[in-house]
Amino acid sequence: MPSLSLKSARRSEQRLAVAMVSPTLIVMVLVAAFPIGYAVWLSVQEFSVQNPGLSRLAEPFGLGNYITAFTSPKFWAALRTTVVFTVISVSLELVLGMLMALAMNAFARGKAFIRAVVLVPWSVLTVVAAIMWRSIFDPTLGFVNTVLGAAGLPDDTVWLGSSPHALIVMIVADVWKTAPFMALLLLAGLQGISRETYEAASVDGATGWQTFWRITLPLLRPAILVALVFRTLDALRVFDLPFVLTNGSYDTNTLSLLSYQELQQNGIIGYGSALAVITFVVVMAVSLIYIRLMKPGREANA
Repeated sequence: MPSLSLKSARRSEQRLAVAMVSPTLIVMVLVAAFPIGYAVWLSVQEFSVQNPGLSRLAEPFGLGNYITAFTSPKFWAALRTTVVFTVISVSLELVLGMLMALAMNAFARGKAFIRAVVLVPWSVLTVVAAIMWRSIFDPTLGFVNTVLGAAGLPDDTVWLGSSPHALIVMIVADVWKTAPFMALLLLAGLQGISRETYEAASVDGATGWQTFWRITLPLLRPAILVALVFRTLDALRVFDLPFVLTNGSYDTNTLSLLSYQELQQNGIIGYGSALAVITFVVVMAVSLIYIRLMKPGREANA
């Protein structure tokens, strides 16, 4: 009898769990799964402003838009720009975020105030930040060229009107805005490391550099991976920075911006949807890679 009552209680808990989770799952399907499915359906159709209606598949076998994308120099240029931007900006943000997190963790007083100040760039809207950096790098009135001229260096660089200068500005703007977010995530990881661990290392005669490499970094690995997940996925989907700074000119066009241009500006709905689906697949693939990398960290913590 006790075992039957226990099984009955478990079934009751399972039914309750299903009842509580179902509304959230339904909302997730409506908010996420339906738009994704609709985009996939559009991506296999010949649908544009010039060819309205969903009357036929994009030949051959509905793959015409994808074949067009993979044979387009614009697509490969946008993919290259997206990857370069992601690798460089996320790497710089990790290094700067780590330095900022270590500095904030070292302060004994005023930690709340310091965190608030550090997070100011991250709180600024990306569009506003892009406009600010566009003004800073203005070729005639911008702060950068003014400082370069005062230092006796060439001050006639058209930063947002040439390559690779435009991409450099885009990376600088992204690092300035999002490195504080990376620092906040790493700071949370640092504060989870017990002081007893550092004290034991000090007693054993470990130097500061040895402590960082053999204690801080290994124990901070889960926080680093989480921070990299957030920032890498955001960087792969970057849209607003290139849109405001250059509108995709001078080798700054990204996958998200290229998809927008085909969908909204050119009105080629099918092809633009195919580009959006490809972007989604790239982001999902990177997400799965990070998830696999995070598994050993979870097992070690367990």
